Amino acid sequence: MAFDLAQPRDAADWLIRNPAHGPVFLFCPQTLAATARTFLTGFPGLVSYAVKANPDARILQGLHDAGLRAFDVASPDEMARVRAVAPGAVLHYHNPIRSRAEIDQARHFGVASWSVDRMSELDKLGALDGAEVAVRLKLPVAGAAYDFGSKFGAPPELAEALLRAVADRGGRPSMTFHPGTQCPSPAAWQRYIAACAEIAGAAGLRLHRLNVGGGFPAHRGGAAPDMQAIFDAIADAARDAFDGTPPPLVCEPGRAMVAECMALSVTVKAVDDGAVFLDDGIYGGLSEWRDIAPGDRVRVVTADGLTRQGDAEPRIVFGPTCDSLDRLPHPLPLPATIAEGDRLIFAGMGAYSACLVTGFNGYGTRRIELLQGA
Repeated sequence: MAFDLAQPRDAADWLIRNPAHGPVFLFCPQTLAATARTFLTGFPGLVSYAVKANPDARILQGLHDAGLRAFDVASPDEMARVRAVAPGAVLHYHNPIRSRAEIDQARHFGVASWSVDRMSELDKLGALDGAEVAVRLKLPVAGAAYDFGSKFGAPPELAEALLRAVADRGGRPSMTFHPGTQCPSPAAWQRYIAACAEIAGAAGLRLHRLNVGGGFPAHRGGAAPDMQAIFDAIADAARDAFDGTPPPLVCEPGRAMVAECMALSVTVKAVDDGAVFLDDGIYGGLSEWRDIAPGDRVRVVTADGLTRQGDAEPRIVFGPTCDSLDRLPHPLPLPATIAEGDRLIFAGMGAYSACLVTGFNGYGTRRIELLQGA
């Protein structure tokens, strides 16, 4: 039998058999492999994992074992991490801003694809010699938890000029975009795909590939996202937007690929005056809760593994540091009977959690334990 982090009982049972002091991530490789299969069999194109979501070697190895052969890397450090577990993997360097030293290192690692969103960054690449360069587009598209357009992306007119410049300099012109994080609807992808087709047509070019970015939603509460519906909508949008055969598609899932494979278990240090104090917080494994709407996939279990029952009450939740800002931004509904020593098990915590731990005040979850099939 394999562990299933969607079932809080499995995580609670593991904690009973392995009593641990301090916070811990619980990693289920079977869940990671299942999510990888969802993308590899469902997405109509190449799947390239966005390493930034979780660069842990166990994650990279698990994805490679599951069949992923392409990785989206944002720095030479991420390139080295991928090469350590998958020497033959394809690397897409789609961080649009790079120093000249980073460009040299990327060439040493054998990067297969670059992205640009401004002419000065294309100039840095020099002679392209047939390299794929994806022009990153930005549009005022709503729907994500937060978008990336304020930092990256070229408006349509500049994107068209960049495409022509890539072709003129001997590169293979592609396009890419990122609809923003945690997109629940395919509408953002549909609009971007249509715009990419229009821009490529205006430039008089056929795209080598179209990279539809990340943004695929993880399960943070309520019904689980229908990933196949998003995949199908992307495929339909590409067929509708481009005359004849659309360019080959690429995606860069990060959050949706790895969120479900880890749970975070933290311990209640104290309960007082309606507030709950935990042994980790926003400077540790819960750091992203400052920036994105909180999830509700939280279970409270006692030291003997029983689920706390009873009506929930909104509680202010503080982390362990001496900084008063170390608190979840919204009250968390927790059982009225919650007590010191209880464990809170947060499901869906494999993305943007362990990689953002600061270690401030000596706190922050760094321990990752493997859940094996029993």
